[in-house]
Amino acid sequence: MKVAVLDKNGKETGRQVTLSKEVFAVEANEHAVYLDVKQYLANQRQGTHKSKERAEIAGSTRKIKKQKGTGTARAGSIKSPVFKGGGRIFGPRPRNYRFKLNKNLKRLARKSALTMKANDKAILVLEDFQMDSPKTQEFSQVIKNLGLENKKSLFVLGESNNNLYLSSRNLKGAEVVTNSELSTYKIMNASNVVLFEGSLEGIETNLSK
Repeated sequence: MKVAVLDKNGKETGRQVTLSKEVFAVEANEHAVYLDVKQYLANQRQGTHKSKERAEIAGSTRKIKKQKGTGTARAGSIKSPVFKGGGRIFGPRPRNYRFKLNKNLKRLARKSALTMKANDKAILVLEDFQMDSPKTQEFSQVIKNLGLENKKSLFVLGESNNNLYLSSRNLKGAEVVTNSELSTYKIMNASNVVLFEGSLEGIETNLSK
């Protein structure tokens, strides 16, 4: 699959790159994508939620009314969940939401996600460029030149570039990652994936195993 290489002004450079069939044109496995996204979101959960049960509530332990003769249900403790201020029944407890997936499935999920984006023509290849200093306005202009205004866009670098990262940090719809940080969730969460030329070799090497 051949894709034209664009410059930061959004114009074609006259060059094309060939996207690997083993990465960008596989048989998409939607269930693998679902599992990898589910794992990513589960791993973000802190799992520190907690509510007090009846044994943890501070309150009197005396029997609040006599057993018989009141015409109402018997009650032995003000800390009972049926009373206001009582403990919570089956409340949340701290837990770990993480679960494991094998490497082959995660690799398949990322290739499937990239294939879906390629099929939707939502992958752009951008010529590598540098920024002398972090400038949000300059990076915002690049996004505008690529026609990605008001769209969620994921920029994938070949290697870490602090100026590009800092320039994008305040832009709500843009995210900059390196090819080693690429995840199924980030690919699927973006409307368009912009691959810097320098990232292609690393992506294909990581996912062609």
